[in-house]
Amino acid sequence: MSLDGSDSGSVTDMLQRQQSRLINLLNIRKPRTPEPQNQRDALMQAKRMSPSPASMNGEDRLRKLEELRAFERLVNMRRRMSAANAADTETPEQRSRYGEWDVYHVETEPWAQIRDIATVSRASSYDEQKIAKFFGTEWRFRARIHAMRHMSSHLAFVVLREHGVTLQAVLSENGTGITPHMMHWVMRLPTESLVLVRGTLEKPRDMITGCDIAHLELHLTHVHLVSSIKDRLPFTPYAAERAVSSHLEEHRDMDETFPQSSASVHSDSQKSLTQASHMPVITQRTRLSNRLIDLRTPTMQAVILIPSIICHEFRQYLSKHEFIEIHTPKLQGGASESGASVFDVAYFGRSAFLAQSPQLYKQMCIAADMRRVFEIGPVFRAENSNTARHLTEYTGLDLEMEINHYYDAMSLIDGMLKHIFTVLRDKYGHVLQVIRRHFPSTELQWLERTLVLPFWEGVRLLKEDGYREEDGSEPSPFEDLHTRAEIRLGEIVKRIYGTDYYILDKFPRNARPFYTLPDPVDTRYTNSFDIFVRGQEICTGGQRIHSADMLEDNIRRLHMDASSLEEYLQGFRLGAPPHAGCGIGLERLVMLYLNLDGIRLASLFYRDPKSFPAKLKQELRHPDAGTNPPPWVQSDRPHILQPLESLIANYGDSSNTSWLDDRVQVWRDTETGAAVGYAPGKHYVMIIGNPLCHTSQYQRIIDRFLSFCHTQLQAKPVWLMVCKAVETILGDRYGWCTLTCTDDQRIPDVRKNPAKQDHEIERKMRHASKVGVTIQSFAYHERVPIELQQECDKSIQAWMAQRRGVQVHLTSVRPWVDQEHRQYFFARDANSDLCCLVVLAQLSPEHGVQVKWAISFPNAPNGAIEMTILHALDTVGSGSATFGTAASPKVEAVHGLSGLAFKILSRVYNGVADRAHLQNKGDFREKLGTVRDPTYICYPKGGMSMSAVRELMHFFRE
Repeated sequence: MSLDGSDSGSVTDMLQRQQSRLINLLNIRKPRTPEPQNQRDALMQAKRMSPSPASMNGEDRLRKLEELRAFERLVNMRRRMSAANAADTETPEQRSRYGEWDVYHVETEPWAQIRDIATVSRASSYDEQKIAKFFGTEWRFRARIHAMRHMSSHLAFVVLREHGVTLQAVLSENGTGITPHMMHWVMRLPTESLVLVRGTLEKPRDMITGCDIAHLELHLTHVHLVSSIKDRLPFTPYAAERAVSSHLEEHRDMDETFPQSSASVHSDSQKSLTQASHMPVITQRTRLSNRLIDLRTPTMQAVILIPSIICHEFRQYLSKHEFIEIHTPKLQGGASESGASVFDVAYFGRSAFLAQSPQLYKQMCIAADMRRVFEIGPVFRAENSNTARHLTEYTGLDLEMEINHYYDAMSLIDGMLKHIFTVLRDKYGHVLQVIRRHFPSTELQWLERTLVLPFWEGVRLLKEDGYREEDGSEPSPFEDLHTRAEIRLGEIVKRIYGTDYYILDKFPRNARPFYTLPDPVDTRYTNSFDIFVRGQEICTGGQRIHSADMLEDNIRRLHMDASSLEEYLQGFRLGAPPHAGCGIGLERLVMLYLNLDGIRLASLFYRDPKSFPAKLKQELRHPDAGTNPPPWVQSDRPHILQPLESLIANYGDSSNTSWLDDRVQVWRDTETGAAVGYAPGKHYVMIIGNPLCHTSQYQRIIDRFLSFCHTQLQAKPVWLMVCKAVETILGDRYGWCTLTCTDDQRIPDVRKNPAKQDHEIERKMRHASKVGVTIQSFAYHERVPIELQQECDKSIQAWMAQRRGVQVHLTSVRPWVDQEHRQYFFARDANSDLCCLVVLAQLSPEHGVQVKWAISFPNAPNGAIEMTILHALDTVGSGSATFGTAASPKVEAVHGLSGLAFKILSRVYNGVADRAHLQNKGDFREKLGTVRDPTYICYPKGGMSMSAVRELMHFFRE
């Protein structure tokens, strides 16, 4: 029986009749091949039936799209037939082997972890007897589908991944009790789905080289879906693991075709791994912008394990040495070191700061007779340093201890760090090997007796090696070292002493905080040190001043606010013992030990100066035509899409006004009403401007449109003239190549337009006024009389007829479209003949208005166009205005562009810009007070071939 109680045979008959009608619609005979295993296979079959829609005319394109939709319905129909047939033929035991669990399902039997098998497999690589005891045993795992290879409709290989460990599984009908419908159901599961599987471990035919477990494979008997993915993945952990080294940004941009990314598992020969040209390239920017997916990769699972190990060993080592773990406040009433690099927060009407370090509280604990303390906690630094070695929030490993001599603390800290390095090397070598496959590094070298180099000796080594600062000066023994000098000194030390790890002692006094004790022999130096790994500092330590009088003298000398440190000073006035300590940046230690490409990769969810981009609140011009939420959600209004003209006025920028041209087609999102404008070409589809929706919806709308582009347009996308927010999504989430060669010519505030003070423009305007130029205007919502429209059209035709050379433009001159959101200004000369036309188009409140057209007709008096433009801008009042997009002086690569591709594109662009005089328009606009706001061109890797460049230029030409 079917779900509605009818006979299942009748359901099958009905589905077969519907299938026949769909096949007749497609005008194809019923294929004998097995049904497509997933949506991508189905669409590729449909694509082979007829040519690409992007190369057809409008009528053929609509017919092809209808055929595609019919084919999709046919695929879904076959799946329903297969499900109905399975319901009729499969036994309850067979149906219980697969399916999707609901959210309340609770598994009554425990499952194992793949890493348990990995540990045995790794330890028993050459002990077949230990491996053999697993043969034929049944196991259950909850894991993700890492990759899948469809060998046939009866056989597939599935790579399962759990906590970064991979195991190959075999899905086969032969002797396993798996039915054909179960095969098809499992093979349609998307990558990264979370499944609970059951099967028996067996010996593979050959050793598996593409998985962590090489000597065992799981023969599946049960597969249940625990959780499926809903969003399109910008990349998969499988692709990220196969990608070339993450610091490489180059790829084959100028290929004529897209690189084919394989979704198959590693073969034993690993042929794909030796063909670098077929490897995906996933840049660090893309990885970090999709951090959750990147963290699933085996490499990043291993990287994130390292800080956990370091913290554990740090805690264990210090606890054995009688340290007490403390937890100090992160809200402070004053800066611990200086007020220049702290985050100021509101605290019930008073000022407070996020702690730069636990330094002051550590010392207060020593003054409270706690003898030895340590803390693992967050540290906040409000330093606008966008480098590969700085974060605004990181984890600090801090300790403080009573001492007899300054070197007591140095010796303990040195022993603690070398203990951590030894544990990582001896106990976690297999984890380091996983990381080094993606981030190559040599084993860290250190001396049994650590090298302690006086600061002035380090400076001497730099001078003797010929090092000079960027200004040509020699490094000073009384000034702190810059990063370049530190790295160079690390190279010298490695060459002379053969160590990656050393201590630089006795730092200059002006390079240390107020609480650092001066050297007893030379007060220009201090009892403080830095510890270096691979040429960069990981730890700062030293002896503290325990005299209240000396502390107060230093505070006065540095002009610090003593009142905010009163609680701190009180502890020393009550008597404190000699003490010393250090602070270690966990993320920087991990970065340098593992030789990662940047500190952000060492942080779970990094925070840097670019985190938390500003969110602008938009007041819509048409509140009843928003997309977040759409109008039909807010009331009982019918589900009617918002007018495109209203969306432009709510969310649009200058490029969006081109969507009203006949050559631009508009895709609409049925859920929100959001819109995307595009123009299909021969092989490419040109997408123009930002999506028309709320900025918070950009990513979702882009996902949906690109899916539409892939499945229905079947053309390679090139996204033109987008803002930084859209470029970030396409570059970060999708790993597209992005560049900028165009700018929006904006006047940020028309009230402060510098053109009004330009002597040349003033002279021209005075001349125009003197010869009798007058201006007539029509405000928004006013209709321009038909007679005036006809008169203006004749002048436009005369203007177009006099133009010479190559014309490059985005929109045609059609001034009477959408008059509701247009403001018109007509200039007439002394004979009442039209001499100029200026049209303002209403954009989003954020972008103000666009000078959509500014046309000086033949024989217009000198200065008439300047007079008309400035008169039009005067009516805007406050806010911004834009003249639209103009060519930039040069091409600038932003993301993922190789050197060769960039040179080729730059050469093409410069040639076109010179021939078409693209700079003239931008130069003219700059005289009117505009500033350049970059817009971006984005395309998938390998998508900018020479044919794409030709189509792009054809798109902009008349």
